[in-house]
Amino acid sequence: MPGPEAARRAVGTAAERARPRVLNIGQVLGDLSGEFPGISASKIRFLEEKGLVAPQRTAAGYRKYSIADVERLRFVLALQRDQYLPLKVIKDYLDAIDRGERPESLPGGITLSPRAVSEQLADELAARTRARLFTFDELVAESGATPELVQSLISFGLITAPAQQYDEHALKVVKACMQLEAHGIEPRHLRPFRAAADRELGLVERAIAPVASRRDVASKARAAETAREISELCLNLHSALVNGQIARMES
Repeated sequence: MPGPEAARRAVGTAAERARPRVLNIGQVLGDLSGEFPGISASKIRFLEEKGLVAPQRTAAGYRKYSIADVERLRFVLALQRDQYLPLKVIKDYLDAIDRGERPESLPGGITLSPRAVSEQLADELAARTRARLFTFDELVAESGATPELVQSLISFGLITAPAQQYDEHALKVVKACMQLEAHGIEPRHLRPFRAAADRELGLVERAIAPVASRRDVASKARAAETAREISELCLNLHSALVNGQIARMES
């Protein structure tokens, strides 16, 4: 006669066989709500807009979620809850997995240990890509810039190097400034961008202060995600204002 453990496995196997292979958004909510009580249809659609999940669509436009889609959502939600990671970091990790890479760890060497992640998914998604850091010489080599340009960007505060290491944001700054230099725009002309970025950061910090001041994990996750959303909106506003002026120049 089978023991309790064998019986539990048999029940689990039967439940898995009975589980629909394709779910609608209501069924997905039912599947996830026990582990994530605050989950909603709008939250799932938001994660889709951010590129964290990509369900198939019926001819009528209704979303169809596979079991893999649901497990992916479970993984994302668990990371937000347990590690309070920004969605951008989670997406970068998942994108690396989708490209067939095997990322090693989160920035700073954090190990992923979210609750409510299936064993199969946890085996595959064991960690997130380590943030790349560059020395001065590596930054020059990776960007293709001259040492003089990079040194000038440092002098004008456009890039900084905590512990003498530069991150991928610094690399993006160098590459953008190289292209601007080709148009006669030098680092000394770009100091207002540093000041504007600092003012924008102050604006973001004030906006999220009520949530950021709370110490619980969920609040930290909301604060980080809200900060990124506000930053994107500021960038969109800046682009619209500049492009509007350019359009007037053309008319």
